[in-house]
Amino acid sequence: MPVRIRAQGRISPAIDLEKLRRVALRLLQLTGQREGELSILLVNDQEMQDLNRRYRQRDQATNVLSFPMREADAPDSGLLGDIVISADTARREARELKVPLGQRLSWLLIHGLLHLLGLDHERSPAEAIRMADQERGLQQRLQQLERRPNMPSLAINIDHVATLRQARGGSEPDPVLAAGICELAGACGIVVHLREDRRHIQDRDLRLLRETVKTKLNLEMAATPEIVAIALGIKPEMATLVPEKRQELTTEGGLNVSGQKKRLAEVIRQLGEAGIPVSLFVDPDPRQIAAAAAIGATFVELHTGRYCDAASEAEREREFELLASGAAQAYGLGLKVNAGHGLNYQNVQPVAALEEIGELSIGHAVMARAILVGLDQAVREMLTLVNGAR
Repeated sequence: MPVRIRAQGRISPAIDLEKLRRVALRLLQLTGQREGELSILLVNDQEMQDLNRRYRQRDQATNVLSFPMREADAPDSGLLGDIVISADTARREARELKVPLGQRLSWLLIHGLLHLLGLDHERSPAEAIRMADQERGLQQRLQQLERRPNMPSLAINIDHVATLRQARGGSEPDPVLAAGICELAGACGIVVHLREDRRHIQDRDLRLLRETVKTKLNLEMAATPEIVAIALGIKPEMATLVPEKRQELTTEGGLNVSGQKKRLAEVIRQLGEAGIPVSLFVDPDPRQIAAAAAIGATFVELHTGRYCDAASEAEREREFELLASGAAQAYGLGLKVNAGHGLNYQNVQPVAALEEIGELSIGHAVMARAILVGLDQAVREMLTLVNGAR
């Protein structure tokens, strides 16, 4: 294989080695080294410090080291050499620079590869400038190759329009009218959760929405016989199975798919035979994602709640890495990937930037913003953030 990659020691499992290998293959193509052979090793800070002390006489960890294999008298040799990256330092630098970990790892790969190709920023100021220019150029070209042709789309959950209506027991505000405004503002779909206790969306709302929604209707639902029967009668464009507890204010976590495979598989079968693709609302947990693929789901919607509720930057970074890893795993298993819960105007862009995410489902933040600026503007502002993330 032209690129060999492995991790050594204790590093974060959120780093997708296969995805990093694909990035390295693209870089070989971009640098005209399609036939070159490259080895990549991920280590922790302690192991990197040992290597740096042994080979460079510097007793500290660094972010990346390169060990060229080509000899001066054999520049066309297929062996390029080894790149060693400290996953600990890369994660720390990504947090400081406020960029996804994958983006920082890509830059370190570029930096290491240019060293293998003979450039050295420590040789002279002129070469440092030349190397920096090449790094920027390769990063831009890499992003162009990796960018999906379509931006992530935005679906709006209108449950809380109905929550406000039900608080007074009247007929206003009308969630059906709100759905139309959201579509006109650019939403790709409308999401509603018909709960068993009917605390907000009512059966009549669902019937009217089915008749009026012009984009697509996504019905969030518990996997109960009553709600499944309603879904089979309404036939939304898709159904998202979610856990449901009567005492909760809003959905508090993902489905335990691995613990109820048989029951969920039967619901997926029933809805699928009616032409309704099914999404499973899951935490970014490898077991749950694998189980969702195994029982025949078409989509997963990754629960972003823990990322959104993180109390510190370090905690948010850990939760984001889990989301990134979960999205990559789901996509690799052939699932279409959506995400939602708790996303707002401050935290949405890193999630929208994940290349595997096809759609974001957002409700509460948009409705809260709409009270201040109007629903049309609130949707358009969120859509601008989502589309501008890639």
